[in-house]
Amino acid sequence: MNTDTGASPENLRNRLVDAILKQDPSGLRDAHVETAMRTVPRHAFLPDAPLQEAYANKSVTIKENPDEDALPLSCASQPDVVHFMLVQLAVREGDNVFEIGAGTGYNAALLKHLTGPSGHVTTCDIDPDVTAYTRRMLDTNGCDDVRVVTRDGALGAEEFGPYDRVIAAVGMWDLPGTWWDQLAVGGRLVVPLRWRGLSRSVAFRREKDRMTSDSVKMCGFLPVIGQDGERNDYTDDDRLVRLYWDEDQPIVPELLRDALTRPKTVVWTDATVGPVESFDGVWLRLSATERATCRITANPAAMEAGLHRPASPALSPALVEGHSIAYLTVERTAEDPGAEPRFRLGAVGYGSSGADLAERICAQIRAWSPARTVEPAVTAYPADTPDNDLADGAVIDRPSVRLVITY
Repeated sequence: MNTDTGASPENLRNRLVDAILKQDPSGLRDAHVETAMRTVPRHAFLPDAPLQEAYANKSVTIKENPDEDALPLSCASQPDVVHFMLVQLAVREGDNVFEIGAGTGYNAALLKHLTGPSGHVTTCDIDPDVTAYTRRMLDTNGCDDVRVVTRDGALGAEEFGPYDRVIAAVGMWDLPGTWWDQLAVGGRLVVPLRWRGLSRSVAFRREKDRMTSDSVKMCGFLPVIGQDGERNDYTDDDRLVRLYWDEDQPIVPELLRDALTRPKTVVWTDATVGPVESFDGVWLRLSATERATCRITANPAAMEAGLHRPASPALSPALVEGHSIAYLTVERTAEDPGAEPRFRLGAVGYGSSGADLAERICAQIRAWSPARTVEPAVTAYPADTPDNDLADGAVIDRPSVRLVITY
């Protein structure tokens, strides 16, 4: 397709990169990544998309899911996320790079640009239709030296390792042991990691007996196929309120059926945010301090039926214990006419322990407020690491890894 819009692909590409650099809240910058994104033609990897869509800052689906209610099977990631994850990865010329989630091949082409003629890039996907598309796009666009492998990304590609850099373009709930084995000590892993209902792009440095983060940024990715440790269910027969949690958490949504229809407790803090200011750090702090942390989503009809509005109805942090729940909420403050709107943060609780849970959320809001840009340290250890060898912090055990979240 790629119909003419009156602007050249080069102009549209440069406008997109300019907008990302101006508006990207991650604050991450790398001149090599910027050059790669100004050079590699994203539209050439999306031949069926109009030029304006190819250079819009949004993801583009390339393979729909036959289940209408399910997420797409593959898509081209949102360009600003591509940008900051590549900055996190810090690819050097000559690096050997492994990518999980082949997508359109665009990201692999960017990686090849960054590694240069002396570097190597291997990209893989479990879906043969996706890898066939990837291979075709890479060959068409002069990247026939990028390896494309069809397999479960959790297996890695030992035959082409060890790797200096590994990057996942799919959401991971666990970190497979094969990645540890195939990533060289001193190398870097960038992965959209999922825990306690949230997803964050974590950049790890590979050390001898652990991986330690040096960057944690907000992101959203399709979950990898085959890792089934996440749970979700509705609290009501009308499917208006849904919770997302991990298998190690004793959360039973149906226990909240009565609580959410009863009187509530609302607790406010003095912390406020502007209309575009992120309060993402509150959720991260909760995950580092409260084992009961999960995610709540609420259909608009739930608010019409009387549910107090979560801070973000599509995804807000919550604490759930037994028959009680509390979650983050916001309300607009009174302000002088003409002033920028401000919103104060608080929590609303339901059930016999709802007030206590709401107070515990507010405690983390107050801890976050004076240090809003501080990121947690995420340390990953092999699953057999003894407790005494772990860093201090909240421990989250997965089949292949022990995660420690620390502030």
